[in-house]
Amino acid sequence: MDVLQLDMSGRPQAWISAREAAVLYASDSIAWTVGDTCQVLRGGTQRRTGKPSRIELHPIVAVRGAIPPRAWRQVPTLSNPKLFARDRHVCAYCGRLFHVEALTREHIVPTSRGGLDGWMNCITACRACNGHKGNRLPEEARMAPLYLPYVPSLYEDMILRGRRILSDQMEFLLANVPPNSRLHA
Repeated sequence: MDVLQLDMSGRPQAWISAREAAVLYASDSIAWTVGDTCQVLRGGTQRRTGKPSRIELHPIVAVRGAIPPRAWRQVPTLSNPKLFARDRHVCAYCGRLFHVEALTREHIVPTSRGGLDGWMNCITACRACNGHKGNRLPEEARMAPLYLPYVPSLYEDMILRGRRILSDQMEFLLANVPPNSRLHA
């Protein structure tokens, strides 16, 4: 089970392990939590009280500390798994749903023609459509994309990372996803 780590303002920072979360609890670095206890860690016996140590982990934790100003300007890293998830595993040209193995990263403007390898120039395509389009622009190949690319928000990125997300975590993240996101579909 992973814990969603937030900064003090509620902005997602990372997915952390239960062990990493326990260190934050033990060092009194948790400012607030969201959700019911999802795991209980038990340790040794406390010398002073003789009671067994116990840390109750919550699915979402906000960590104390300053928020770096650059944190608000981050663009999520592009990867094929996140791209395919953003596009719901649907080919942008034929509109069919595919398994991951049959999908490719398609550059609307080919990189050999000056196109960038970024969120706004990449869409999901099946191997057949990508091969047919080749090194041409969509209008040259007479293959208009069925949907437009977009840069996922930080909240969408946390979902797109493909982790097993608990219901409290998904509810928190989806509440902050833009209403026009494909993740709502």
